[in-house]
Amino acid sequence: MRRLLPLGALVLLAGCAGIQSSNGRDGTHGALIGGLFDKFLWTTVVVYLFVMVLLALAIVHGRDNRRGNAGLQGEPPVEAEHGWRSGLTAFAGATTLILAVLAIATWFTDRSLARASANPALEVEVTGNQWWWDVRYKDPVSSYIVHTANELHLPAGRTTRITLKSVDVIHSLWIPNLAGKQDLIPGRKTALELHPLHTGRFRAQCAEFCGMQHAHMALDVSVDDPQAFSTWYAAGLKNPPIPTGGQALAGYLLFQTLQCSSCHNVSGTPASGQIAPDLTHVASRRTIASGTLPANHDGFAAWVQDPQQAKPGNHMPKVPLSPAELAAVTAYLETLR
Repeated sequence: MRRLLPLGALVLLAGCAGIQSSNGRDGTHGALIGGLFDKFLWTTVVVYLFVMVLLALAIVHGRDNRRGNAGLQGEPPVEAEHGWRSGLTAFAGATTLILAVLAIATWFTDRSLARASANPALEVEVTGNQWWWDVRYKDPVSSYIVHTANELHLPAGRTTRITLKSVDVIHSLWIPNLAGKQDLIPGRKTALELHPLHTGRFRAQCAEFCGMQHAHMALDVSVDDPQAFSTWYAAGLKNPPIPTGGQALAGYLLFQTLQCSSCHNVSGTPASGQIAPDLTHVASRRTIASGTLPANHDGFAAWVQDPQQAKPGNHMPKVPLSPAELAAVTAYLETLR
């Protein structure tokens, strides 16, 4: 048992990272929801303690009454019955008052959430797939649209409206540090407004069971200061350079001739697939496969070699490659920044 205590402590400490915490309150919506949660929490704590005190008093006085009234029979005194009725009436009134206060607090929070969602400065479309996220930053001019996958960059201090869609089953996007969850329903569009207050990195998660890899459907969320966000956005509009030699060029040619280009898009190249994650700047991301592997040499190699081993059940088939071909494709992916 003593050996398990350090392990249990590690599990508890893992929840202190704050990267995915509803107590983070790093956004206006999350702070409002967190404030309402505090009201409910402390109200229920007080009610619970009050009930436990009454229960303890009833147990103690019940024992005393049994000792003092041993051998006595008959109806309780009228005064006692009147006291119980008055007490029950008071408890019912207090319960009604508490519920009314909580209902009013909920209504004010709902109105505050509606006001915080007004006048979005940025429009983003997020599409849920089994089991990854497609992200498009909308703009009336098509050349200013940034297309990425499994990552979401937001400017701090500005409201972003996210339009949500699903192409297969019901998903649910939840960024607990910033806001509540919102479902993605096939055939319908829903929306989620975010107003981050602080810069930082957060983890979003699909919060609706959507299949065997549901737990591995994460979204990397970065809240940047306005200047850093503008820099990232400008970089996202540029096409990565086409390799001119070495393994990277060999990998580029393989990528175009194999079925890779039929599913994936790499802007500025013949690869224009739309059914799998956009890879235009995949090497600039922190992870691949929706948080399953790191976006580095080893992660790329492991995924390309056998995607089913890394994430069983995903829709990418295993493509037979020789060691030299695998090294070439991996080298090419590392240039996509």
